[in-house]
Amino acid sequence: MTHALQIDTISVALQNTPIVHDISLQLAQGDIGCLLGPSGCGKTTLLRAIAGFEPVTQGSIQIAGQLVSKPGSQMPVEKRQVGMVFQDYALFPHLSVEDNIAFGLTGWKAADKLARVQELARMLHIEELLGAYPHRLSGGQQQRVAIARAMAPRPRILLLDEPFASLDVELREDIAREIREVLKQDGITSILVSHNQLEAFAMADEIGVMRAGRLLQWSTAFELYHEPRNAYVADFVGEGVFLPGTVIDTLSVSTELGVLTTHEPIAHKAGDLVSVLIRPDDVVHDDNSKETARVLKKVFRGADFMYSLALPSGAQVLSLVPSHHAHPVGSDIGIKVEMDHLVVFPID
Repeated sequence: MTHALQIDTISVALQNTPIVHDISLQLAQGDIGCLLGPSGCGKTTLLRAIAGFEPVTQGSIQIAGQLVSKPGSQMPVEKRQVGMVFQDYALFPHLSVEDNIAFGLTGWKAADKLARVQELARMLHIEELLGAYPHRLSGGQQQRVAIARAMAPRPRILLLDEPFASLDVELREDIAREIREVLKQDGITSILVSHNQLEAFAMADEIGVMRAGRLLQWSTAFELYHEPRNAYVADFVGEGVFLPGTVIDTLSVSTELGVLTTHEPIAHKAGDLVSVLIRPDDVVHDDNSKETARVLKKVFRGADFMYSLALPSGAQVLSLVPSHHAHPVGSDIGIKVEMDHLVVFPID
C-alpha cells in the first residue's frame, strides 16, 4: 500500500547538532496528522524536513510513493508538490485575497483558476473578502486565506506550522474542527505542528507525541489518552496523576484507593511496584463511599469542577465533578474509583 507520507528512520541535524532522531511514521491518503510536543522538541524541524527545507542525515522520506529525501539526495522544495502554511501566514500585502489564493495556480486556465478560488472561498467562508487586502483582515480571516492559498494547487500534502498560535484561545478548537472539515472535504492529506493537545484532538486522525527529537508514540487521540506507551505520553496527554501500587496479579493492583482491576492483563508479575495512571474521570464523587479525600482546591469549568483532592497519605488525585456538587476547600468528600482498564508503568 502506498501512503501519502512515509518516513523511515530519519534523523536531521542543524549545524552538525542532532535535532531529530530515528523517526518513522506513515500517513494515509486524506488523513490529517499532528506532531505534538513542547517547544524545542524537534517537531518544526521534522516538518521542515518533509517540506525539503532541511536535509536528512539518515533514513528516507517518501511522498505519495516518490522518494524525496535521503542522505545526499534531496528533491527541491518546489518539485515536491507540498503546500505550506506558516505561523505568521506570510500573505502578500500588495495582493488582494483573490490574488493571494490564486498565486500558486500558474499555468492554470483563467476559468479553472477562478473556479478553484471561488470553491475554496466558499468552503472557508471568505467569499465576501475576495476583493480585500490582508491588512484589512482579522487574524482568523488571514489564516483562512493562507490555508486557501496553500490548498489551491491541490498539493500532495499540506504542512501547517502552528496554524492557530496567533488566534484567541477560545477560537482555536472551533476553528481547528472547521479546518479539518474543509481539508477532509477537499481530500488533502495534511500534517500540522502544535503544542496544544486540544487542537490536535480536534483536528488530527493520527497524533505523534515528540520529546527531545524523538517520536514517542504515533497513534489516534483515543489511544494516546487510554493506551499511552510510556509515562511521559501518559502525563503529557490529558490530565492525571500517578499513584504507587503493588501488582496482585495480571488483572489487579493494590493502591491507596483500593484494589483496582482491569479486563486486560497487565505486563507485570505479582509483587511488582508500579505507578498507576489515575485520570480525573476515574475518580467519582460519591457521598455514600467510605473512602474520603480532602478538597485542596477547585476550578470551575462551567458544567463541572476540577477538584484537587488529598488522600489520607497526602498523595493527590484529580476528580471531575458535576458543578452542582459544590464542596468548599478544606472539606472531606466521599470518592470511589470507576475504571475499566489500568494503565501502569514500572517504578524507576
